[in-house]
Amino acid sequence: MDSRAQEVLAQVAEIGQSDLRWKDGRAFSLAYYAGPEVQEVADRAYAMYGSTNGLNADAFPSLKKFQAEVVSTVNRWVHGDEQSAGFMTSGGTESILLAVKAARERGRREFGITQPNVVLPTSAHAAFEKACYYFGLESRRVAVLADWRADVDAMQQATDENTVLVVGSAPQYPQGVVDPIVDIAAIARQRNINCHVDACMGGVTLTFLEQLGEPIPLWDFRVDGVTSISVDLHKYGYTAKGASVILHRDRKLRSYQTFMTDNWLGGLYGSSGVLGTKSGGPMAAAWAVMNYLGDDGYRQLTQSARATTRQLADAIQTIDGLQLRAYPDSTLLSFGAQGFDVFAVADELALHGWYVDRQAPPDSLHCTVNAVHHQVIDEFIVDLGHAVTKVRDAGSTGTAGAYGTIE
Repeated sequence: MDSRAQEVLAQVAEIGQSDLRWKDGRAFSLAYYAGPEVQEVADRAYAMYGSTNGLNADAFPSLKKFQAEVVSTVNRWVHGDEQSAGFMTSGGTESILLAVKAARERGRREFGITQPNVVLPTSAHAAFEKACYYFGLESRRVAVLADWRADVDAMQQATDENTVLVVGSAPQYPQGVVDPIVDIAAIARQRNINCHVDACMGGVTLTFLEQLGEPIPLWDFRVDGVTSISVDLHKYGYTAKGASVILHRDRKLRSYQTFMTDNWLGGLYGSSGVLGTKSGGPMAAAWAVMNYLGDDGYRQLTQSARATTRQLADAIQTIDGLQLRAYPDSTLLSFGAQGFDVFAVADELALHGWYVDRQAPPDSLHCTVNAVHHQVIDEFIVDLGHAVTKVRDAGSTGTAGAYGTIE
């Protein structure tokens, strides 16, 4: 490597010095870390294929192999069968966009629906709003129950002859609880419409928590009526960013996701997702990490993350003034405060190098707990207690900022 290249790379490294120390477990959001060995596997595999193009599998049969085997593994995790089919996508947002697009297309082609709507709880991810906005569907949000789970009766009442999709989450992001997927899917089955399960956060953890003996409510393709599932691998799969999977119960349902045209001078053009050109790096990294860890590795990582989540949830319930929104069903939790500003607590934690998400309504702090946090959770709990004491004593007001993230 010549001196100029070394200089540029040194600048790249220097620019990132002020970024979150996510590998140290200081961030309870955005990044996931299973240790240096897993990270090296992901980084090296990504670098090998980062400049390849997943648009054309004929030119890069390696990417076809990576994608097929990654999708097959996820299909096994979610109890799909030989009829189930899917693709890799760039992330949970793209997977959700495609689930909504597929439902719209099915409604249009099979039932002649021209003014489609989606019925979903207020806890369902914001990407569904993006999808409805992009693709011209009405979003019918239904308030959740007191336990933050979807109100199935209200969802049933919100459906009509133009409903093409009902949505459940496993778990939903804001409070970390699993919706009653069996009952939501029953609505879809009765109306012969699509039911998407957003398991972007839980598709890996719920699979292995069940294998570890935890009582997990049914949420996957074992549920009659579920037509598609999204699972992010760059979250609790600990692969490089840009890797998610969307699975459909059968190939016909998958066909509504894809796009084909010959209405230009370049010949037949086909695309499985929103992106045309897409790097093969995330595909290779996902394949490499999933083969490196295997089911045994994922069980261990899931067990660690779940134990850490329980430890944090139990500690929050002992800190005077904090209110756990719900006891977490997997590895996500949120909490609020009574008598003081919880966002001020986040500000105080930030002074000690901790990053947590702020969300509303209601005003809450959110923690996405993953494997890296087991080594720092004791320190975080101590700092959280000190932050609460300082805020309560000072009567501080926090900075609300933006809720969630902007991609």
